Amino acid sequence: MPQLEVREIHTSYGLSQVLFGLSFDVEPGQVVSLIGRNGVGKTTTMRSVIGLTPARAGSIIFEGTDITSRPAYRIAQLGIGYVPEERRIFPHLSVWENLDIARRPANDGAGWDEERVFALFPDLRDIQARPGGVLSGGQQQMLTIARSLMNNPKLLLLDEPSEGLAPRVVEDLREQIAALKHSGLSIVLAEQNLSFVMELSDVCHILEKGEIRWTGTPDDLRASPGVLEQYLTL
Repeated sequence: MPQLEVREIHTSYGLSQVLFGLSFDVEPGQVVSLIGRNGVGKTTTMRSVIGLTPARAGSIIFEGTDITSRPAYRIAQLGIGYVPEERRIFPHLSVWENLDIARRPANDGAGWDEERVFALFPDLRDIQARPGGVLSGGQQQMLTIARSLMNNPKLLLLDEPSEGLAPRVVEDLREQIAALKHSGLSIVLAEQNLSFVMELSDVCHILEKGEIRWTGTPDDLRASPGVLEQYLTL
């Protein structure tokens, strides 16, 4: 059974509808990527799953539980973490305080804590006393992901994690997300940067105007230049 089932969701902001019957699954341990240009509905899909912009029709099932109309904090308690594009760290708190405020012990006692987070993101160990607001963009992105991990999610939603980062930082971040995948964490990755997702993804969905227009593996996508030209070339 899929860990996450998104079924025919329709989501709007006021009178402006953004998603039109969007459906996809995430199996345990998979990285599923939502790819597309700006404004196609990637962020809205993430916000619908986490409950910040609830779907007005359709259903979202997580580990057999219907979470469609649940508030975001209840969805987070069930085990879904969300890393927004804007990062939204606490700028006046230190790196360690940003991590500590999100701490939620795992049920089996073997989950994420600061030592495990620092092993994944060694740079954070050296700056743990520094206020979040003075960190570089790459450091803030690492901190945002690390803070989500401190809540011990079973599924992590990553919204445009490479946005605005230097190429070297992007490569480091890709390796760290790959390590999360190898740890068994399920991930939904929304990205414009095609090269960033190709080595990470098990399944790719291309969005256009609030609908999934193409689905396949990274190898399928590499072998489909027409699809790349139609949906991803600016």
